Amino acid sequence: MQAEKLTADEIEQRLVSLPEWGLDRHKLYRHYVYTTFIEAWGFMSQVALLAEVQNHHPEWSNSYGRVEIYLTTHDAGGITERDFKLARAIDLL
Repeated sequence: MQAEKLTADEIEQRLVSLPEWGLDRHKLYRHYVYTTFIEAWGFMSQVALLAEVQNHHPEWSNSYGRVEIYLTTHDAGGITERDFKLARAIDLL
């Protein structure tokens, strides 16, 4: 069953419970800053394991201690509950 794209209002309502996340380029977005590259890489490794378990993978980038994460559901054409589920799991790391 394909996830359904959320409306703008549904996205805004869900963002209230994820104050560190926002919207950028029509995707959920959050960035993290770590002191060292290895700390950032360790975080990314943990996120990779979560993403694999959920079979929902982020768009992301890393530059030294900075990690940027974008979440969207490509086959739905936008943000779905799957993106919020992964964002909540990432926040628990």
